[in-house]
Amino acid sequence: MQRGKQTWWFENRPVIVGTATVVGPDEGEGPLAADFDLIHPELDMQQKSWEKAERLLLEQASDLALKNASMTKEQLEFFVGGDLMNQIISNTFAARTLGVPYLGVFGACSTSMESLAIASLIVNSGAGKSVLAGTCSHNCTAEKQFRYPTEYGSQKPPTAQYTITGAGAAVVAPAGIGPVVECATIGRIVDLGITDPFNMGAAMAPAAVDTIQMHLTDTGRSPGDYDLIVTGDLATVGHGIAADLLKRNGVPMEQTQFKDCGLMIYDVDKQKVQAGGSGCACSAVVTYGHLLKRVQSGELKRILVVATGALLSPLSFQQGETIPCIAHAVSIDQSGVYA
Repeated sequence: MQRGKQTWWFENRPVIVGTATVVGPDEGEGPLAADFDLIHPELDMQQKSWEKAERLLLEQASDLALKNASMTKEQLEFFVGGDLMNQIISNTFAARTLGVPYLGVFGACSTSMESLAIASLIVNSGAGKSVLAGTCSHNCTAEKQFRYPTEYGSQKPPTAQYTITGAGAAVVAPAGIGPVVECATIGRIVDLGITDPFNMGAAMAPAAVDTIQMHLTDTGRSPGDYDLIVTGDLATVGHGIAADLLKRNGVPMEQTQFKDCGLMIYDVDKQKVQAGGSGCACSAVVTYGHLLKRVQSGELKRILVVATGALLSPLSFQQGETIPCIAHAVSIDQSGVYA
């Protein structure tokens, strides 16, 4: 099943049989609003804390994904997920609500594709027949933990990114109607010494480039084999750096569309989101809410989603550590009915 150094090839072609996305008010005002299942008009969602609001996002996305997969909680066998909060508490408490065997993972903003890759690995190997992959983030919880509380009103530089409020979930099964998870390339840590937590795009871009190049090498493919290659949340600064690095390294990205989820979810010119979107939910809601609809409609036949993550913590930043980064890539293809 392993191809090359870092890629899992799923010969049994796991199927994404149901997805769901739940977002907050800012995401609901962006250009992809029509593709989300549920939009909350308020950030607090009538909860007593930001953290409880984030948990609600994931619980709702999980319930809707199961509904869209025509499946009940009792039929679900495993849940794989993670988030940005300390000890991934949003997913842990959502897993408590689901009441199924749970694998908690942490890849920062790369968690969406990390969890989807692991869910697909479980299904492809026969270790499980119905696995939910999910992740979430909330603008106010991330600001509170990693920077300053929202109420503080601190100014941010133009390189800073805006954490997405939302959750995305996908149900993976061995058969059904839906897009197929073809393969996944597991990233490695890339750290070029950046220490600025307000410049995540620059920190993560080299990791995205490393994983894209390794994926193409492992699979023997070129960018033209994909209708779209999309990074997770590099935003304006990081996406430009990634494009420059790929061009310098001789990767012919002009063969395909090369986009970024952090630039797709918002109207960067009109909304006050600094350099663009970020957060665990960034690639999750764009992929599960927008891109897979385009795959199912036939507009896109094969896509490569490269979710990026900055693996810092408040503690490591305070100790003057650099920011280790990672990117996980998942190839998603059109499908029909598989027995």
